[in-house]
Amino acid sequence: MITSNIFAFIGGLGGTEILLLLFVILLLFGAKKIPELARGLGKGIREFKDATKEIKTELEESVKEEPRKS
Repeated sequence: MITSNIFAFIGGLGGTEILLLLFVILLLFGAKKIPELARGLGKGIREFKDATKEIKTELEESVKEEPRKS
């Protein structure tokens, strides 16, 4: 499942293009900055997932409470 999502995101890029992109990213940000960027990206994704889960829970609770009010 995760693998197919990654390939859908990458699209028609081949191995050479991916290596070239990684090399350009390495040149732009430097080896020391990349782990920091990855940590920030991971933290952002985690916060987004938490917020999504919280909104979903609130919606489910409000749907459950709505019939009781009637």
